[in-house]
Amino acid sequence: MRRDSLRLRLGLAAAALIALALVLAGIGLTVILDRVLDARTVEDLDRTAKLIAGRVGLGPDGVPTLSRDLPDPRFATPYGGLYWQVEAGSHLLRSRSLWDKSLDLGSLDLRHAGTGAQAAATLDTAGPDGGRLIAVVRPLQIGAQGSETALRVAVAEDRRSLAASRATFLRLLVPALVALFVVLTLAMGLFVHRALGPFRVLQAELLAVHSGRRARLPEHFPDEVRPLVADLNRLLDAQERALIRARDAAADMAHGLKTPLAVLDALARRTGPADPALAAEIAEQARAMGGQVERALARARVAAAGDLRRRSCRVAPVAERLVATLRRLPEGDSLEWTVAVPETLAYPGEAGELMEVLGNLLDNARKWAHRTVRITATSDAGRPGLAVEDDGPGMSASAIAGIGRGQRWDESRPGTGFGIAIARDVAEAAGAQLEFGRSELGGLRADLRWPGG
Repeated sequence: MRRDSLRLRLGLAAAALIALALVLAGIGLTVILDRVLDARTVEDLDRTAKLIAGRVGLGPDGVPTLSRDLPDPRFATPYGGLYWQVEAGSHLLRSRSLWDKSLDLGSLDLRHAGTGAQAAATLDTAGPDGGRLIAVVRPLQIGAQGSETALRVAVAEDRRSLAASRATFLRLLVPALVALFVVLTLAMGLFVHRALGPFRVLQAELLAVHSGRRARLPEHFPDEVRPLVADLNRLLDAQERALIRARDAAADMAHGLKTPLAVLDALARRTGPADPALAAEIAEQARAMGGQVERALARARVAAAGDLRRRSCRVAPVAERLVATLRRLPEGDSLEWTVAVPETLAYPGEAGELMEVLGNLLDNARKWAHRTVRITATSDAGRPGLAVEDDGPGMSASAIAGIGRGQRWDESRPGTGFGIAIARDVAEAAGAQLEFGRSELGGLRADLRWPGG
């Protein structure tokens, strides 16, 4: 998949957005978990503080006592992670888990405190083993009315137990989010693939138009794509009309010049006995104009080479048909014609265009060959092509350069001399290239190459 692929860019953007959303969701869930754990812990600690408040009493010397130990074994285990403490003035009663230390409630960082005499406060403080504790402190008054003693009951839990629960949650959450990312990314990839389906159909329909199987694009597309299809159809129709007008104009011009050329040729023949030099000059100019007319007609016939509605044709049948025709022309039956072209070789144009190009090349080879004309398939850097060779005198470098400028070079042979120039024009209109050089047979070699695929 190429870097400029719309599907790739949409897929990467969707994957990035999904990843961002899942990361934010993971962070949000973690924050929510922390708050839920704190709330649940505070609720449990407050329940324990109320339980202790119901069991606490005062001795004769004002020392607080507890009528019954709490059942949780962590209270009896030194640094067990769960602690309680009762303050009565300067007297302290604490759980065995605090060992020889106490909760310094005076240094607590008060995060939330209720109002009223019996309201509880939630606090953070340092634990006996250096850890952080979350604590609930509940005020209490006991004793006869008028001689009550103020107490503070504190219950605390080590936050490391909460951290362990958080770590367990994250160990489950991260793989779940990764799996969800994979599932959502695959689903989004399928969604993008389905969403771009109309464009794949449009591409296939354009290929059908390009190959000539369709004249216009169908209109059974979604509303979002239909305006594009309508514009393309209008472009096809406008191009077709422009091509028809161009062909007609070129044909009208060319045919309109044929009558004056015929008159000039007749004048040259009539003037010949009286002024041979003038007659020859008139005939030469008439031939040059005739060549230009033929060239204009050839260009008009292949004006659709730039059209979207392109066709391709197999080379072998066209080559064999042309050879069969040329054998019947003067000097054609005395030549040895060799056609070595595979049946699968295809030219990127209509059969008429290929006949225009190959016919001119073969006719030129027929005029100049001594004994042999050869047509072979070639391949150069993945570009298929044809080579037309003969064993005639060949062409000089200056003559080959003259073809590119539309000059006539074969003055000694009948015809207008524009056949090879016409062949080059038609080939270039189809995206092909025509090059000339020396053949190993001794004569001219014409290489016709076109893009592969």
